[in-house]
Amino acid sequence: MVTDLGMHPPCQAFVAAEDLNDMEPFYPLVTWVCDECWLVQVGEYVTPEEIFGEYGYFSSFSDAWLEHCRDDAHSQTARWGLGPGSLVVEVASNDGYFLRWFAEAGIPVLGIEPARNVALVAEERGIPTVAEFFGVELAERLVSEGRRADFLAGKNVLAQVPDLNDFVGGLKILLAPGGVITIEFPHLQRLIEGNQFDTIYHEHFSYFSLHTTEKIFAAHGLVLFDVDELWTHGGSIRVYGRHVGDDSKPVTDRVVELREREHELGYADPSAYEAFDAKVKATKRRLLETLIELRDQGKTIAAYGAAGKGMTMLNYCGIRGDLIDFVADRNTYKWGRYCPGVHVPVLPPEAIDERKPDYVLILPWNLRDEISTQLAHIRDWGGKFIVPIPTADIF
Repeated sequence: MVTDLGMHPPCQAFVAAEDLNDMEPFYPLVTWVCDECWLVQVGEYVTPEEIFGEYGYFSSFSDAWLEHCRDDAHSQTARWGLGPGSLVVEVASNDGYFLRWFAEAGIPVLGIEPARNVALVAEERGIPTVAEFFGVELAERLVSEGRRADFLAGKNVLAQVPDLNDFVGGLKILLAPGGVITIEFPHLQRLIEGNQFDTIYHEHFSYFSLHTTEKIFAAHGLVLFDVDELWTHGGSIRVYGRHVGDDSKPVTDRVVELREREHELGYADPSAYEAFDAKVKATKRRLLETLIELRDQGKTIAAYGAAGKGMTMLNYCGIRGDLIDFVADRNTYKWGRYCPGVHVPVLPPEAIDERKPDYVLILPWNLRDEISTQLAHIRDWGGKFIVPIPTADIF
């Protein structure tokens, strides 16, 4: 076992007001590590169909994330010489946040997004989207229709795939000869070292090191030939894949260096995982001590950002309406609903201006700079910010 976070509801299952008295399902949220391939996983209690049938996450509500995706699209277009004769495909394309930049450059695109409510938004924005789960079967069908990807991308989807072999096998089939795959995901090293336990939730089935990812891709005839280390989601990596026989893209020194670093730090043996659970518990105690002390002083506290990680934080720590008054979020889908499990209301960001809380708890701490800049005006009434990770900090 890596850590046991107790019982949790699905993190995107926001509750309508009329359903507050209904039963909610809670499932164990425990992470384990395989002592052969060193893949970290949670138990599969919630099916992808339950998670993505009506999905509450839309990628376009973070300015910093959109800027990251725009820069990446422009960079990849230039690096691989993408143009009107290319096909760019994104798996888990959400609301078209990434493919839009290629489409605007006149490059043909195709999104694959299983959440129909989100896929509809992409379609309305002019991004052709297949509203299905991706795997071998869909990849074979697309190839039979004459569609193969010259550039095949996935951002923060690998963790959400319960059948990794079916997913990566589909990538292999859909990738054109000479094509490139890029997959971004939070890096296990940063999760462990940064005490980022709140990135663990039921829709994230797996957590990846480069070591494990190379094993999975190699099993399907794909070579990871390059890697970028990114700031996103508290520290991610973007791996670049190609067909085994494509010698035009040699393995870079960055792959070799990261591979060696992970081995030195113990991510291919038990040593990197042993102390994590104790750090998680200490972070919970510190955050609760901070919130309770402020409440005892008569301070008002709101939270900002009803993201998945925030729901893990609130439920693991037992933070309900006795400690925070509401959660503000820019996602209109969540307004008027309640956080799963703890039933704290989700309100528009304007609620912060109206109620003027003494403290704002930033739940998506990975966007600390963006959010604290957007809400800098709370200092006008003496307001301060709290971030919970890696340990509770007031600024």
